[in-house]
Amino acid sequence: MSKNDPYAALRFREFNIFLLVRFALVFGWSMQFVVIEWQVYAMTNDELSLGIIGLCEFLPAFFLAPIAGHIVDKKEKRNLFTLCIALFSLISFGLYWLTSAYVESTWDTNPILFCIYGLVFFGGILRSFFGPTIFSLIALLVPKQAYPNAATWSSSTWKGASVFGALIGGFLIAWIGVHYTLGIIFLLVMLALVLVFQISKKPILNTKTEESIKESLKVGLRFVFNDKVILGALTLDMIAVLFGGAVAIFAVFAKDILDAGPKGFGILNAALSSGSIITMLATTYIPITRDTGKKLLVSVLGFGFCMIVFGASKLMWLSVLALFFSGVFDGVSMVIRQTILQLKTPDEMRGRVGAVNSMFVGSSNELGALESGIAARLFGAPLAVVLGGSVTLLTVAFIGIKNKPLRELDLRRDIQY
Repeated sequence: MSKNDPYAALRFREFNIFLLVRFALVFGWSMQFVVIEWQVYAMTNDELSLGIIGLCEFLPAFFLAPIAGHIVDKKEKRNLFTLCIALFSLISFGLYWLTSAYVESTWDTNPILFCIYGLVFFGGILRSFFGPTIFSLIALLVPKQAYPNAATWSSSTWKGASVFGALIGGFLIAWIGVHYTLGIIFLLVMLALVLVFQISKKPILNTKTEESIKESLKVGLRFVFNDKVILGALTLDMIAVLFGGAVAIFAVFAKDILDAGPKGFGILNAALSSGSIITMLATTYIPITRDTGKKLLVSVLGFGFCMIVFGASKLMWLSVLALFFSGVFDGVSMVIRQTILQLKTPDEMRGRVGAVNSMFVGSSNELGALESGIAARLFGAPLAVVLGGSVTLLTVAFIGIKNKPLRELDLRRDIQY
């Protein structure tokens, strides 16, 4: 296999099926996020309600992640992935049914709102399993030499689905309404459920079947916190997402600041992701394994600066441009982080390390939504985003100075061809 083969991972059939499944899921999940955020804000006209959505998903996703990682390492990955998709379909159908009740006015607003929060909470439980399961499954679909390329394609698929999911979700809200959009999301999840059976069952690589949950969690956490490269990469991304991100309050910008409506809401979401997918596709041809640490620091620094520009902007074109370039930098940092984790994590610990990654980064999306909602309520949405971007810049400077192993990281030494 060539060192610079941009299609190395795509030469494996099951990995291609995995990408199709992931695209369908993330496309639906991204649309669902847009629809829920828009519907809840339309029902409440309160920025804090957007933060509550983040809190409902964060709590179970964060606190159950360590236990989920332990379970993932001990279970067969394909079947576990299938179960997660099946349960996710129940959430999609539940939201479809609830919006029907809202449209027909058979329920009052508050019960529907609380049921939406409940389904989001259930989704957070699933999120705690999705992350480590997907992370573990990728390593079983391609050989180690293809891990960097697989991480790039997997991340690109995730971002690509986010781009089109957010964009089409916004347009569909305007064209066919929230209810029928959620019906389309349910069909996408069912498609993913059918496709996943084209992947064969995989071996369980963790042979320590008698290891207690407590000991298992201690081993996983000790591994992450003792590795300065992994810990530094996760911390950078966590802070950037927690404080620098503004996705949860895009509805506020679209509706109240930029006066762009639901279509503009979709465009803002898509602008962030479109920059990411273009960059990630480029990294399949231009590997990021050289001077990896420096590239990670620069990319997170650029992301923080772009978010400051977005927060200060009152022009639609400038806001879209700032989000596009923040997506460019975010795409680089995402590919680098996933490649670091794939190359430096032992096979028998992938579930637990994937769970810690979910706690640091995945759950910070939801906690960041709460932070954004509270900050927007206290300071106003523009100032909240500017402050968050500033915290990101300070974090990059601190880690760049203090974490020498990450700063000098070069992943070419970790790949054996």
